[in-house]
Amino acid sequence: MANIRALLVGLSRARVSLAEAGRCASIRPSLLASLGGHYKLPMPAHWFSSAGLPPHLVVGMPALSPTMNQGNIAKWRKQEGDKIEVGDVICEIETDKATLEFESLEEGYLAKILAPEGSKDVQVGQPIFVTVEELGDIKSIPADTSFGGEQKEEQPTESAPQPDVANVSEQSSAVSRISPAAKLLIKEHGLDMSSLRASGPRGTLLKGDVLAALKSGAISSSAKEKKAPAAPSSQPTRDSQAQPATTSQKADTYEDIPNSQIRKVIAKRLLESKQTTPHLYLSKDVVLDPLLAFRSELKEQHGVKVSVNDIIIKAVAIALRNVPEANAYWNSEKEEAQKCDSVDISIAVATEKGLMTPIIRNADQKTISAISSEVKQLAEKARAGKLAPNEFQGGSFSISNLGMYPVDHFCAIINPPQSGILAVGRGNKVVEPFVDSDGNEKAAAVTKMSLTLSADHRVFDGQVGGKFFTELASNFSDIKRLLL
Repeated sequence: MANIRALLVGLSRARVSLAEAGRCASIRPSLLASLGGHYKLPMPAHWFSSAGLPPHLVVGMPALSPTMNQGNIAKWRKQEGDKIEVGDVICEIETDKATLEFESLEEGYLAKILAPEGSKDVQVGQPIFVTVEELGDIKSIPADTSFGGEQKEEQPTESAPQPDVANVSEQSSAVSRISPAAKLLIKEHGLDMSSLRASGPRGTLLKGDVLAALKSGAISSSAKEKKAPAAPSSQPTRDSQAQPATTSQKADTYEDIPNSQIRKVIAKRLLESKQTTPHLYLSKDVVLDPLLAFRSELKEQHGVKVSVNDIIIKAVAIALRNVPEANAYWNSEKEEAQKCDSVDISIAVATEKGLMTPIIRNADQKTISAISSEVKQLAEKARAGKLAPNEFQGGSFSISNLGMYPVDHFCAIINPPQSGILAVGRGNKVVEPFVDSDGNEKAAAVTKMSLTLSADHRVFDGQVGGKFFTELASNFSDIKRLLL
Protein backbone atom coordinates (compact mmCIF):
# COMPACT_ATOMS: atom_id res chain seq x y z
CA MET A 1 0.00 0.00 0.00
CA ALA A 2 2.82 2.39 0.92
CA ASN A 3 4.66 1.63 -2.34
CA ILE A 4 1.53 2.24 -4.39
CA ARG A 5 0.88 5.51 -2.56
CA ALA A 6 4.48 6.65 -3.12
CA LEU A 7 4.18 5.81 -6.83
CA LEU A 8 0.95 7.82 -7.13
CA VAL A 9 2.49 10.76 -5.31
CA GLY A 10 5.47 10.68 -7.69
CA LEU A 11 3.19 10.65 -10.71
CA SER A 12 1.13 13.53 -9.36
CA ARG A 13 4.29 15.55 -8.69
CA ALA A 14 5.38 14.92 -12.25
CA ARG A 15 2.03 16.23 -13.45
CA VAL A 16 2.46 19.39 -11.39
CA SER A 17 5.99 19.91 -12.71
CA LEU A 18 4.75 19.45 -16.27
CA ALA A 19 1.95 21.97 -15.71
CA GLU A 20 4.39 24.47 -14.17
CA ALA A 21 6.78 24.01 -17.08
CA GLY A 22 3.96 24.61 -19.53
CA ARG A 23 2.86 27.69 -17.61
CA CYS A 24 6.29 29.29 -17.78
CA ALA A 25 7.35 28.14 -21.24
CA SER A 26 6.95 30.47 -24.20
CA ILE A 27 5.32 28.07 -26.66
CA ARG A 28 2.10 28.03 -28.60
CA PRO A 29 -1.12 27.43 -26.64
CA SER A 30 -2.07 24.69 -29.07
CA LEU A 31 0.98 22.72 -27.94
CA LEU A 32 0.00 23.20 -24.32
CA ALA A 33 -3.51 22.04 -25.12
CA SER A 34 -2.12 18.77 -26.36
CA LEU A 35 -0.39 18.31 -22.99
CA GLY A 36 -3.38 19.05 -20.81
CA GLY A 37 -6.45 18.36 -22.87
CA HIS A 38 -8.33 16.41 -20.21
CA TYR A 39 -11.19 18.09 -18.36
CA LYS A 40 -11.16 16.45 -14.94
CA LEU A 41 -7.75 17.01 -13.41
CA PRO A 42 -5.95 14.87 -10.82
CA MET A 43 -4.87 16.24 -7.46
CA PRO A 44 -1.19 17.06 -6.90
CA ALA A 45 0.17 15.85 -3.55
CA HIS A 46 2.81 18.15 -2.13
CA TRP A 47 4.16 16.27 0.87
CA PHE A 48 3.53 13.67 3.53
CA SER A 49 4.16 14.32 7.18
CA SER A 50 3.84 12.22 10.30
CA ALA A 51 5.62 14.43 12.88
CA GLY A 52 3.22 14.29 15.82
CA LEU A 53 0.31 13.57 13.49
CA PRO A 54 -1.12 10.47 11.82
CA PRO A 55 -0.09 9.77 8.20
CA HIS A 56 -1.70 12.51 6.12
CA LEU A 57 -1.49 14.13 2.71
CA VAL A 58 -1.47 17.91 2.15
CA VAL A 59 -2.78 18.87 -1.29
CA GLY A 60 -1.99 22.25 -2.85
CA MET A 61 -3.64 24.44 -5.46
CA PRO A 62 -2.63 23.03 -8.86
CA ALA A 63 -1.71 24.96 -12.01
CA LEU A 64 -4.64 23.97 -14.23
CA SER A 65 -3.76 26.19 -17.20
CA PRO A 66 -0.55 27.59 -18.72
CA THR A 67 -1.31 31.14 -17.52
CA MET A 68 -2.65 30.26 -14.07
CA ASN A 69 -0.78 31.47 -10.99
CA GLN A 70 -3.76 31.62 -8.64
CA GLY A 71 -7.32 30.29 -8.51
CA ASN A 72 -10.63 30.49 -6.67
CA ILE A 73 -12.42 27.70 -4.80
CA ALA A 74 -15.80 27.71 -6.51
CA LYS A 75 -17.41 24.76 -4.71
CA TRP A 76 -16.48 21.88 -2.40
CA ARG A 77 -18.03 18.59 -3.56
CA LYS A 78 -16.67 16.77 -0.48
CA GLN A 79 -16.88 17.89 3.14
CA GLU A 80 -14.63 17.19 6.13
CA GLY A 81 -15.08 13.55 7.21
CA ASP A 82 -16.30 12.35 3.77
CA LYS A 83 -14.88 9.19 2.22
CA ILE A 84 -12.86 9.80 -0.95
CA GLU A 85 -12.62 7.17 -3.67
CA VAL A 86 -10.26 7.15 -6.63
CA GLY A 87 -11.70 9.45 -9.31
CA ASP A 88 -14.03 11.33 -6.95
CA VAL A 89 -14.40 15.06 -7.64
CA ILE A 90 -13.30 16.85 -4.46
CA CYS A 91 -13.91 20.47 -5.46
CA GLU A 92 -14.43 22.85 -8.37
CA ILE A 93 -11.67 25.36 -9.04
CA GLU A 94 -12.17 28.57 -11.01
CA THR A 95 -9.06 29.26 -13.09
CA ASP A 96 -8.21 32.11 -15.40
CA LYS A 97 -10.02 30.30 -18.22
CA ALA A 98 -12.81 28.09 -16.86
CA THR A 99 -14.17 26.19 -13.86
CA LEU A 100 -12.55 22.74 -13.67
CA GLU A 101 -13.20 19.69 -11.50
CA PHE A 102 -10.45 18.50 -9.16
CA GLU A 103 -10.17 14.68 -9.02
CA SER A 104 -8.62 12.39 -6.41
CA LEU A 105 -5.93 9.92 -7.40
CA GLU A 106 -6.26 7.71 -4.29
CA GLU A 107 -8.74 6.84 -1.61
CA GLY A 108 -8.88 8.23 1.90
CA TYR A 109 -10.86 10.66 4.05
CA LEU A 110 -11.08 14.44 3.81
CA ALA A 111 -9.62 15.52 7.16
CA LYS A 112 -9.41 19.29 6.87
CA ILE A 113 -10.38 21.99 4.37
CA LEU A 114 -7.73 24.73 4.40
CA ALA A 115 -9.29 27.01 1.76
CA PRO A 116 -13.05 27.46 2.39
CA GLU A 117 -15.59 27.62 -0.42
CA GLY A 118 -15.45 31.04 -2.05
CA SER A 119 -11.74 31.59 -1.30
CA LYS A 120 -10.26 34.02 -3.82
CA ASP A 121 -6.77 34.33 -5.31
CA VAL A 122 -5.34 31.15 -3.77
CA GLN A 123 -1.76 30.92 -5.03
CA VAL A 124 -0.63 27.87 -6.99
CA GLY A 125 1.02 25.44 -4.56
CA GLN A 126 -0.73 26.83 -1.48
CA PRO A 127 -2.30 23.96 0.54
CA ILE A 128 -6.08 23.72 0.15
CA PHE A 129 -7.01 20.47 1.96
CA VAL A 130 -5.64 17.51 3.94
CA THR A 131 -6.54 13.82 3.62
CA VAL A 132 -5.86 10.82 5.89
CA GLU A 133 -5.98 7.06 5.37
CA GLU A 134 -8.33 6.07 8.20
CA LEU A 135 -11.53 7.73 9.43
CA GLY A 136 -10.31 7.61 13.04
CA ASP A 137 -7.19 9.60 12.13
CA ILE A 138 -9.30 12.74 11.59
CA LYS A 139 -9.77 13.13 15.35
CA SER A 140 -6.00 12.93 15.84
CA ILE A 141 -5.48 16.12 13.85
CA PRO A 142 -6.15 19.11 16.14
CA ALA A 143 -8.45 21.77 14.72
CA ASP A 144 -5.81 24.46 15.27
CA THR A 145 -3.10 22.60 13.35
CA SER A 146 -1.58 24.89 10.73
CA PHE A 147 -0.53 23.51 7.36
CA GLY A 148 0.26 26.90 5.84
CA GLY A 149 -3.00 27.22 3.93
CA GLU A 150 -5.55 28.65 6.37
CA GLN A 151 -6.81 32.17 5.93
CA LYS A 152 -5.49 34.40 8.69
CA GLU A 153 -8.17 36.01 10.77
CA GLU A 154 -8.02 39.77 11.22
CA GLN A 155 -7.26 40.86 14.75
CA PRO A 156 -9.90 43.14 16.32
CA THR A 157 -8.86 46.70 15.71
CA GLU A 158 -10.08 47.78 19.16
CA SER A 159 -7.47 45.65 20.94
CA ALA A 160 -4.66 46.30 18.48
CA PRO A 161 -1.72 47.92 20.27
CA GLN A 162 -0.18 51.12 19.01
CA PRO A 163 2.69 50.06 16.69
CA ASP A 164 6.15 51.09 17.75
CA VAL A 165 8.87 52.31 15.39
CA ALA A 166 10.23 48.82 14.70
CA ASN A 167 6.78 47.42 13.90
CA VAL A 168 5.98 50.37 11.66
CA SER A 169 9.14 49.78 9.68
CA GLU A 170 8.29 46.08 9.32
CA GLN A 171 4.72 46.79 8.22
CA SER A 172 5.72 49.39 5.66
CA SER A 173 8.15 46.96 4.06
CA ALA A 174 5.32 44.43 3.72
CA VAL A 175 3.27 46.80 1.54
CA SER A 176 4.30 46.05 -2.04
CA ARG A 177 1.06 46.96 -3.84
CA ILE A 178 -1.80 49.39 -3.26
CA SER A 179 -5.33 48.91 -4.60
CA PRO A 180 -6.92 51.92 -6.37
CA ALA A 181 -9.55 52.30 -3.63
CA ALA A 182 -6.90 52.26 -0.89
CA LYS A 183 -4.79 54.78 -2.79
CA LEU A 184 -7.76 57.14 -3.02
CA LEU A 185 -8.44 56.90 0.72
CA ILE A 186 -4.78 57.51 1.55
CA LYS A 187 -4.77 60.62 -0.62
CA GLU A 188 -8.05 61.97 0.76
CA HIS A 189 -7.09 61.45 4.41
CA GLY A 190 -3.41 62.30 3.99
CA LEU A 191 -2.34 59.10 5.70
CA ASP A 192 1.20 58.04 6.50
CA MET A 193 2.06 54.86 4.56
CA SER A 194 4.44 53.66 7.30
CA SER A 195 1.52 53.18 9.70
CA LEU A 196 -0.54 50.99 7.38
CA ARG A 197 -0.49 47.21 7.26
CA ALA A 198 -1.36 45.18 4.14
CA SER A 199 -3.53 42.08 4.43
CA GLY A 200 -4.13 41.38 0.75
CA PRO A 201 -2.35 38.77 -1.37
CA ARG A 202 1.33 39.43 -2.13
CA GLY A 203 1.44 42.43 0.18
CA THR A 204 -1.47 44.31 -1.40
CA LEU A 205 -2.88 47.15 0.68
CA LEU A 206 -6.69 46.95 0.46
CA LYS A 207 -9.45 49.47 1.09
CA GLY A 208 -10.46 47.54 4.21
CA ASP A 209 -6.96 47.93 5.66
CA VAL A 210 -7.16 51.71 5.40
CA LEU A 211 -10.72 51.87 6.79
CA ALA A 212 -9.75 49.61 9.70
CA ALA A 213 -6.78 51.85 10.50
CA LEU A 214 -9.00 54.95 10.39
CA LYS A 215 -11.59 53.31 12.65
CA SER A 216 -9.02 52.15 15.21
CA GLY A 217 -7.51 55.63 15.45
CA ALA A 218 -4.03 54.12 15.31
CA ILE A 219 -3.02 56.62 12.65
CA SER A 220 -5.26 59.50 13.61
CA SER A 221 -2.43 61.61 15.06
CA SER A 222 -0.16 61.26 12.04
CA ALA A 223 -3.10 61.79 9.71
CA LYS A 224 -4.07 64.99 11.44
CA GLU A 225 -0.50 66.25 11.37
CA LYS A 226 -0.28 65.65 7.63
CA LYS A 227 -3.72 66.97 6.85
CA ALA A 228 -3.90 70.00 9.14
CA PRO A 229 -2.98 73.07 7.03
CA ALA A 230 -1.35 76.16 8.47
CA ALA A 231 -4.44 78.27 9.17
CA PRO A 232 -5.06 81.52 11.12
CA SER A 233 -6.07 81.07 14.77
CA SER A 234 -9.33 82.83 14.02
CA GLN A 235 -10.51 79.97 11.77
CA PRO A 236 -13.92 78.69 13.05
CA THR A 237 -13.73 75.33 14.81
CA ARG A 238 -16.84 74.00 13.07
CA ASP A 239 -15.14 74.25 9.66
CA SER A 240 -12.31 71.94 10.74
CA GLN A 241 -14.80 69.53 12.23
CA ALA A 242 -16.92 69.45 9.09
CA GLN A 243 -13.96 68.59 6.84
CA PRO A 244 -13.49 64.92 7.93
CA ALA A 245 -17.22 64.28 7.58
CA THR A 246 -17.22 65.63 4.02
CA THR A 247 -14.14 63.59 3.11
CA SER A 248 -15.66 60.43 4.58
CA GLN A 249 -18.84 61.01 2.61
CA LYS A 250 -16.86 61.32 -0.62
CA ALA A 251 -14.97 58.11 0.15
CA ASP A 252 -18.25 56.17 0.30
CA THR A 253 -19.50 57.26 -3.14
CA TYR A 254 -17.90 54.34 -5.00
CA GLU A 255 -18.01 50.56 -4.87
CA ASP A 256 -15.30 47.99 -5.48
CA ILE A 257 -16.39 45.37 -8.04
CA PRO A 258 -14.66 41.98 -7.54
CA ASN A 259 -12.79 40.80 -10.63
CA SER A 260 -13.02 37.21 -11.85
CA GLN A 261 -9.86 35.28 -12.69
CA ILE A 262 -10.84 35.35 -16.35
CA ARG A 263 -11.18 39.14 -16.44
CA LYS A 264 -7.86 39.57 -14.66
CA VAL A 265 -6.06 37.50 -17.29
CA ILE A 266 -7.93 39.24 -20.13
CA ALA A 267 -6.88 42.64 -18.79
CA LYS A 268 -3.25 41.54 -18.47
CA ARG A 269 -3.02 39.86 -21.87
CA LEU A 270 -4.74 42.66 -23.79
CA LEU A 271 -2.51 45.27 -22.16
CA GLU A 272 0.56 43.24 -23.11
CA SER A 273 -0.80 42.83 -26.64
CA LYS A 274 -1.24 46.58 -27.16
CA GLN A 275 2.17 47.32 -25.65
CA THR A 276 4.23 44.62 -27.39
CA THR A 277 2.38 43.88 -30.65
CA PRO A 278 2.59 46.39 -33.53
CA HIS A 279 -1.06 46.60 -34.60
CA LEU A 280 -1.80 47.21 -38.28
CA TYR A 281 -5.42 48.17 -39.06
CA LEU A 282 -7.08 47.49 -42.42
CA SER A 283 -10.80 47.92 -43.13
CA LYS A 284 -13.23 47.25 -45.94
CA ASP A 285 -16.98 47.37 -46.53
CA VAL A 286 -18.45 44.26 -48.17
CA VAL A 287 -21.86 43.79 -49.74
CA LEU A 288 -23.93 41.48 -47.54
CA ASP A 289 -26.90 40.82 -49.85
CA PRO A 290 -25.51 37.63 -51.50
CA LEU A 291 -24.82 36.16 -48.05
CA LEU A 292 -28.33 37.01 -46.80
CA ALA A 293 -29.90 35.51 -49.93
CA PHE A 294 -27.80 32.35 -49.54
CA ARG A 295 -28.83 32.07 -45.89
CA SER A 296 -32.53 32.36 -46.80
CA GLU A 297 -32.10 29.74 -49.52
CA LEU A 298 -30.57 27.27 -47.06
CA LYS A 299 -33.49 27.75 -44.70
CA GLU A 300 -36.32 27.65 -47.26
CA GLN A 301 -35.07 24.94 -49.61
CA HIS A 302 -33.01 22.72 -47.32
CA GLY A 303 -34.39 23.45 -43.84
CA VAL A 304 -30.91 24.39 -42.58
CA LYS A 305 -30.80 27.29 -40.13
CA VAL A 306 -27.46 29.03 -39.83
CA SER A 307 -26.48 32.49 -38.60
CA VAL A 308 -24.69 35.23 -40.48
CA ASN A 309 -21.70 34.67 -38.19
CA ASP A 310 -21.53 30.98 -39.15
CA ILE A 311 -21.15 31.93 -42.80
CA ILE A 312 -18.60 34.63 -41.94
CA ILE A 313 -16.49 32.02 -40.12
CA LYS A 314 -16.48 29.83 -43.21
CA ALA A 315 -15.65 32.79 -45.48
CA VAL A 316 -12.71 33.83 -43.29
CA ALA A 317 -11.45 30.24 -43.06
CA ILE A 318 -11.43 29.86 -46.86
CA ALA A 319 -9.60 33.21 -47.22
CA LEU A 320 -6.94 32.09 -44.73
CA ARG A 321 -6.52 28.79 -46.54
CA ASN A 322 -6.01 30.59 -49.84
CA VAL A 323 -3.58 33.10 -48.28
CA PRO A 324 -1.46 30.82 -46.04
CA GLU A 325 0.98 33.61 -45.10
CA ALA A 326 -1.93 35.28 -43.27
CA ASN A 327 -2.60 32.09 -41.30
CA ALA A 328 0.54 32.47 -39.19
CA TYR A 329 1.78 33.60 -35.81
CA TRP A 330 4.86 35.41 -34.47
CA ASN A 331 7.41 33.19 -32.72
CA SER A 332 9.07 35.42 -30.11
CA GLU A 333 11.90 32.96 -29.44
CA LYS A 334 12.94 32.63 -33.09
CA GLU A 335 11.82 36.20 -33.91
CA GLU A 336 10.14 35.09 -37.11
CA ALA A 337 6.69 34.36 -38.48
CA GLN A 338 5.61 30.72 -38.60
CA LYS A 339 2.75 29.39 -40.70
CA CYS A 340 0.05 27.33 -39.00
CA ASP A 341 -0.65 23.79 -40.15
CA SER A 342 -4.44 24.18 -39.86
CA VAL A 343 -7.06 26.93 -39.99
CA ASP A 344 -8.39 27.16 -36.43
CA ILE A 345 -10.80 30.06 -35.89
CA SER A 346 -11.32 31.49 -32.38
CA ILE A 347 -14.73 33.09 -31.85
CA ALA A 348 -15.37 35.69 -29.14
CA VAL A 349 -18.17 34.66 -26.74
CA ALA A 350 -19.30 37.05 -23.98
CA THR A 351 -19.93 35.38 -20.61
CA GLU A 352 -20.72 36.66 -17.12
CA LYS A 353 -17.13 36.03 -16.03
CA GLY A 354 -15.52 37.59 -19.09
CA LEU A 355 -14.77 37.05 -22.76
CA MET A 356 -13.99 33.48 -23.83
CA THR A 357 -12.64 32.39 -27.23
CA PRO A 358 -13.61 28.78 -28.05
CA ILE A 359 -12.05 27.41 -31.21
CA ILE A 360 -13.52 25.95 -34.42
CA ARG A 361 -10.68 23.71 -35.55
CA ASN A 362 -10.10 23.00 -39.25
CA ALA A 363 -12.91 25.44 -40.06
CA ASP A 364 -11.98 25.51 -43.76
CA GLN A 365 -12.74 21.78 -44.04
CA LYS A 366 -16.14 21.84 -42.31
CA THR A 367 -19.55 22.56 -43.78
CA ILE A 368 -21.46 25.67 -42.72
CA SER A 369 -24.06 23.55 -40.92
CA ALA A 370 -21.31 21.70 -39.02
CA ILE A 371 -19.73 25.02 -38.03
CA SER A 372 -23.13 26.30 -36.87
CA SER A 373 -23.72 23.25 -34.66
CA GLU A 374 -20.22 23.42 -33.15
CA VAL A 375 -20.49 27.16 -32.45
CA LYS A 376 -23.73 26.62 -30.50
CA GLN A 377 -22.24 23.82 -28.42
CA LEU A 378 -19.03 25.72 -27.62
CA ALA A 379 -20.88 28.95 -26.80
CA GLU A 380 -23.17 27.10 -24.39
CA LYS A 381 -20.19 25.45 -22.67
CA ALA A 382 -18.33 28.77 -22.49
CA ARG A 383 -21.25 30.52 -20.75
CA ALA A 384 -21.52 27.62 -18.31
CA GLY A 385 -17.76 27.70 -17.63
CA LYS A 386 -17.36 24.10 -18.83
CA LEU A 387 -14.88 24.50 -21.69
CA ALA A 388 -12.07 21.96 -21.70
CA PRO A 389 -8.52 23.35 -22.14
CA ASN A 390 -8.20 22.00 -25.69
CA GLU A 391 -11.40 23.86 -26.64
CA PHE A 392 -10.02 27.35 -25.95
CA GLN A 393 -6.21 27.05 -26.09
CA GLY A 394 -4.59 27.70 -29.45
CA GLY A 395 -6.27 29.02 -32.57
CA SER A 396 -4.64 30.76 -35.53
CA PHE A 397 -7.09 33.65 -36.09
CA SER A 398 -9.97 35.31 -34.20
CA ILE A 399 -13.34 36.82 -35.13
CA SER A 400 -15.17 39.33 -32.94
CA ASN A 401 -18.72 40.03 -34.17
CA LEU A 402 -20.79 42.92 -32.76
CA GLY A 403 -23.24 42.91 -35.64
CA MET A 404 -26.13 42.16 -33.28
CA TYR A 405 -25.57 45.57 -31.61
CA PRO A 406 -25.80 49.08 -33.09
CA VAL A 407 -22.06 49.06 -33.83
CA ASP A 408 -21.08 50.03 -37.36
CA HIS A 409 -17.34 49.43 -37.10
CA PHE A 410 -14.69 48.94 -34.42
CA CYS A 411 -11.09 47.80 -33.96
CA ALA A 412 -10.36 44.68 -31.90
CA ILE A 413 -7.16 43.83 -30.01
CA ILE A 414 -5.06 40.89 -31.15
CA ASN A 415 -5.07 37.79 -28.93
CA PRO A 416 -1.38 36.69 -28.77
CA PRO A 417 0.27 34.68 -30.15
CA GLN A 418 -2.24 34.93 -33.00
CA SER A 419 -1.43 37.49 -35.66
CA GLY A 420 -4.91 38.70 -36.57
CA ILE A 421 -8.46 39.35 -35.44
CA LEU A 422 -11.37 40.45 -37.63
CA ALA A 423 -13.88 42.90 -36.16
CA VAL A 424 -17.34 42.58 -37.74
CA GLY A 425 -19.88 45.40 -37.53
CA ARG A 426 -23.60 45.43 -38.32
CA GLY A 427 -25.12 45.51 -41.78
CA ASN A 428 -26.57 48.84 -42.97
CA LYS A 429 -28.73 49.75 -45.95
CA VAL A 430 -27.01 52.26 -48.22
CA VAL A 431 -27.83 53.73 -51.63
CA GLU A 432 -25.18 53.30 -54.29
CA PRO A 433 -25.06 54.06 -58.03
CA PHE A 434 -24.80 51.20 -60.50
CA VAL A 435 -24.81 50.87 -64.26
CA ASP A 436 -27.53 48.67 -65.78
CA SER A 437 -27.27 46.53 -68.91
CA ASP A 438 -28.22 49.49 -71.10
CA GLY A 439 -25.36 51.55 -69.77
CA ASN A 440 -27.61 53.84 -67.73
CA GLU A 441 -26.54 54.87 -64.24
CA LYS A 442 -29.16 54.21 -61.58
CA ALA A 443 -29.42 54.14 -57.80
CA ALA A 444 -29.89 50.94 -55.84
CA ALA A 445 -30.16 50.07 -52.16
CA VAL A 446 -27.64 47.49 -50.92
CA THR A 447 -26.71 46.09 -47.51
CA LYS A 448 -23.10 46.74 -46.54
CA MET A 449 -21.10 45.47 -43.59
CA SER A 450 -17.85 46.89 -42.22
CA LEU A 451 -14.89 44.55 -41.62
CA THR A 452 -11.78 45.76 -39.77
CA LEU A 453 -8.65 43.64 -39.55
CA SER A 454 -6.24 44.13 -36.65
CA ALA A 455 -3.02 42.41 -37.70
CA ASP A 456 0.43 41.89 -36.24
CA HIS A 457 2.61 43.97 -38.56
CA ARG A 458 5.49 41.57 -37.99
CA VAL A 459 3.44 38.91 -39.80
CA PHE A 460 1.08 40.98 -41.92
CA ASP A 461 2.42 43.66 -44.21
CA GLY A 462 0.25 45.69 -46.55
CA GLN A 463 0.54 43.16 -49.36
CA VAL A 464 -0.52 40.19 -47.23
CA GLY A 465 -3.42 42.21 -45.80
CA GLY A 466 -4.49 43.26 -49.29
CA LYS A 467 -4.43 39.66 -50.57
CA PHE A 468 -6.44 38.50 -47.55
CA PHE A 469 -9.15 41.13 -48.06
CA THR A 470 -9.27 40.39 -51.80
CA GLU A 471 -10.01 36.73 -51.09
CA LEU A 472 -12.47 37.58 -48.31
CA ALA A 473 -14.39 40.07 -50.49
CA SER A 474 -14.61 37.48 -53.27
CA ASN A 475 -16.13 34.99 -50.83
CA PHE A 476 -18.84 37.50 -49.92
CA SER A 477 -19.63 38.56 -53.50
CA ASP A 478 -19.64 34.98 -54.86
CA ILE A 479 -20.97 33.07 -51.86
CA LYS A 480 -20.97 29.72 -53.69
CA ARG A 481 -17.17 29.70 -53.43
CA LEU A 482 -17.72 28.52 -49.86
CA LEU A 483 -19.16 25.25 -51.19
CA LEU A 484 -16.10 24.34 -53.26
